[in-house]
Amino acid sequence: MNTMPIRDVSLFVKIMGQGYPLVLMHGGPGLDHSTLSSLEPLADRFTLIFYDHRCNGRSTGAGPSMTWDNLTADADALRETLGFDQWAVLGHSFGGCVALEYALRYRERVSHLLLLDTCGDHWWAQHNAPMILAKRGYRAATVAAARRFYNGELTPREVRPILSRFFGAYFYRFGLRALPHAVRAGFRLKVRPEAHVFAFKHLLNGWTVMDRLNEIDVPTLVLAGRHDFLFPPEHQAILADRLPHAQLEIIERAGHSAHAEQAAEVIAVMKRFMARAATPVRELEEAR
Repeated sequence: MNTMPIRDVSLFVKIMGQGYPLVLMHGGPGLDHSTLSSLEPLADRFTLIFYDHRCNGRSTGAGPSMTWDNLTADADALRETLGFDQWAVLGHSFGGCVALEYALRYRERVSHLLLLDTCGDHWWAQHNAPMILAKRGYRAATVAAARRFYNGELTPREVRPILSRFFGAYFYRFGLRALPHAVRAGFRLKVRPEAHVFAFKHLLNGWTVMDRLNEIDVPTLVLAGRHDFLFPPEHQAILADRLPHAQLEIIERAGHSAHAEQAAEVIAVMKRFMARAATPVRELEEAR
């Protein structure tokens, strides 16, 4: 693990494994790379590049600088600094939104796209997720708090207490034994509540790329938990349908972090996907 000067910030970066490069963009916003630690076994086949987005985790940067231009330019500057011509890009939740923006802006740099429990339109979190919480029996006050949470209508001090009211909804089965990866990651997690507030209020408010998904012409894996209340299977189906070369995988007995709840299954799906879509990898290696 190390901090690297990238453009106008310092990014916290962790590199492990060997093989074809795979960059992992974490969710949140306001969290860090440790939320993807359950995917570390992929290091037996790939060079994994974990990093914290600017203004997130242990990376630097002030909230207003967290724009799509900066988030994607940071990622590409990191790629260039590490000396990769192309890489596979994986994004979870908010990181998937960054990954989609990156694939649209730096198309020639992406060989494969892996989207985990994410969206192409923030409507699903802003409007649909609170409705799903209501259908699952959460109290009206909690549903209203969730609506504030996903619209950035709260203060940084309110982020943790509001999240605690419906945190269990993120998982199919919430508990220490059921989520060993999430528990271990929790001890290392660096939370930046101010990044959450800024991003949901400004960056994500009204965000959508649904009308541009047909421009992404690389092999794409769309994967999500069956019980994800933020971005449920119906959105994943629409997302996969609009991406020209997408493979859809719905993971049973999993919620918003399928990679944490069903790590072995998710990793196996990812390896099969990369193996089947290996032509760009071979061509790049032959060119080198």
